[in-house]
Amino acid sequence: QVQLVESGGGLVQPGGSLRLSCAASGITFSRYVMNWYRQTPGKERELVASISPAGSRINYADSVKGRFTISRDNAKNTVYLQMNSLKPEDTAVYYCNADHVTSPLEYWGQGTQVTVSS
Repeated sequence: QVQLVESGGGLVQPGGSLRLSCAASGITFSRYVMNWYRQTPGKERELVASISPAGSRINYADSVKGRFTISRDNAKNTVYLQMNSLKPEDTAVYYCNADHVTSPLEYWGQGTQVTVSS
């Protein structure tokens, strides 16, 4: 059974930091591109950051460049999203996504709420 379990969300003041984690099980983690998406009510899910299986290719949405850092530990089957200088507009449910490199297999976590507010 495949599971992607996010953690680390919560309430933080503007300018603060959070680190999200996503622990994967039931997949060969090193064969998946790992992505972080976010979604707010009434809007489409937005790709925030992406990291290739070996961590050699990383991409960010323009809105988070310079503030967010994605990383992965293939030995721990875990992907991280370090979020610094948080803004109210970063408030969203953040989802972990695993996208297989050569097949249509794709999996989602249940999401974790991030709220940036004073």
